[in-house]
Amino acid sequence: MLRRHPRNPILTRAQIPAIEPWIVDPTSVFNPGAVLHAGRVRLVLRVQTRGRRTHLVMADSADGVDFTVERRIVSLEGIERAGGEIFHVYDPRITRLEGSCYLVVAMDTEAGCRMGLARTRDFVSFEFLGVDEAREARNGVLFPERIGGRYLRLERPNRLDPGDGPLSGDEIVLAESPDLLSWRAVGVVARGRPRYWDERIGSGPPPIKTRAGWLHIYHGVATHFGSVHIYQAGVLLLDLEDPSRLVARGSENILEPREPYELVGQVPNVVFPSGIVVRREDGEGFALPESEALIYYGAADTCVGLATTTIAELLAACRR
Repeated sequence: MLRRHPRNPILTRAQIPAIEPWIVDPTSVFNPGAVLHAGRVRLVLRVQTRGRRTHLVMADSADGVDFTVERRIVSLEGIERAGGEIFHVYDPRITRLEGSCYLVVAMDTEAGCRMGLARTRDFVSFEFLGVDEAREARNGVLFPERIGGRYLRLERPNRLDPGDGPLSGDEIVLAESPDLLSWRAVGVVARGRPRYWDERIGSGPPPIKTRAGWLHIYHGVATHFGSVHIYQAGVLLLDLEDPSRLVARGSENILEPREPYELVGQVPNVVFPSGIVVRREDGEGFALPESEALIYYGAADTCVGLATTTIAELLAACRR
């Protein structure tokens, strides 16, 4: 039901310009945040160097397919106030909220993985607002509006110790905040399903507002294969008024690794949805069922893929 763009992968390391001295002949580009801004599709890319250092880099497109990558690194102004050493800032998710665009980023710190928040109005300057020190978590995505006077966020607490890597998680949790900086968990909205395609789960792009509910694409990891984990994409639906209530959830994945660029790379067998652009909404901000959805995803932690579908198809998949 998701159709890979015929020009996939749409971004590879060959399209990343040299930004000396930080980026020269990069290893990979993947897991972009995406948003429609001033009629153009903006991506914030995760670019990795040969030294396995991570940088955020901007890309811009009129049609959402042909991108121009900017020759500059995104600088989060004020990030030094976070304190302590920050090893990597990566996997941005972008939400338009109250006239600004907010980036929730994962941050590898001395204390573990934390979620940071930055804001931009023009995609030129980015203001770092703070880091959630209270929890080991990642895959944070903001809702595009307040609900009941509260800011809401989906996140994945890292509570599982796989024994052979960083902490992971098998729940998507709804959290609320009065100010976007201090957060309190409300409850679990979805859990991993042992022995099936989504044993471990985490949020993909931010939720999309539809008349049927909050439409949310997530990633699921099948871990029960002997030699490799398989990252796939799925979809679920949350109640409009009370997003802690799960309305529907598809039983099967909507995108899985099949193409060579998804099967072979830094991390084999990965499709990792991280950005979505919906061009058509009604006068009240609800995505139109017939609207095309552009879904950007990391492929094998090496390049960027694009898959297209419609809002109606995604809603149907929630109930399949």
